[in-house]
Amino acid sequence: MTRSQEPFALFDRRAWRLHRDRAARSGGVDFLHAEVADRLIDRLDGFGRQFRTAFDLGAHGGALSRALARRPGIERVVAADPSPAFVLRGQGNRVAADPELIPFREKSFDLVISALVLHWVGDLPGTLVQIRRALEPTGLFLAAMLGGRTLGEIRTALFEAELAEEGGVSPRVSPAADLADIAALLLRAGFAMPVADAETITVTYSDAVALMHDIRGMGETNALTARRRTPLRRTTLAQAAAFYAERFGLPDGRIPATFEILFLTGWVP
Repeated sequence: MTRSQEPFALFDRRAWRLHRDRAARSGGVDFLHAEVADRLIDRLDGFGRQFRTAFDLGAHGGALSRALARRPGIERVVAADPSPAFVLRGQGNRVAADPELIPFREKSFDLVISALVLHWVGDLPGTLVQIRRALEPTGLFLAAMLGGRTLGEIRTALFEAELAEEGGVSPRVSPAADLADIAALLLRAGFAMPVADAETITVTYSDAVALMHDIRGMGETNALTARRRTPLRRTTLAQAAAFYAERFGLPDGRIPATFEILFLTGWVP
């Protein structure tokens, strides 16, 4: 196959890994992952069942793996992340692996749980099939991923600023799975009793620059293949910050940042 014939890759996998490596080396911004990990554990408690072998897909700073290791009945937790730097920061059984290629044989776990990594998968149906195969019969898949409403404020501000200052815009919005379609995707991948729902987490910041600093610290900066490769101009950044404060600013002078969290649940028949 020639380069011109290769299928288009939605995400630049190398850039994405480097973004996560950079976040890990800088200490990482973990507050959102920690909050989502807590919410996943709360949901896990609601099933009233113990699990023996758990796979943490997209471990990031390790908040979810640590919570799983403390649970009664858990005998083994395996954590995977595409970033070798995050993997080296963790403890216990760890592996560097991209969620698009899960390196485990069939029926390896009775729980696969994932916090905020599946929105970086270009082929979500294919990854769901791999997850289902890695689960034992009656095993549980429980995940959280960012939805399409995430960071709508900063995306709007950047769009308007780039249009005003540079006469064009860079692709910044990843295609997001529709909540109404996720349960159907789970069913198509072979899961039983699929459930999908959404929650919103709103965080406030002093300004847009502080928000961008946290996005970078999470390893969530733009890794679309079609993104603009040149740095954002200072004038464009200043204009985006002004648009953000003008359109979304709160009475106390701070700005809100919205994170839409989609929760996925499915069982292996």
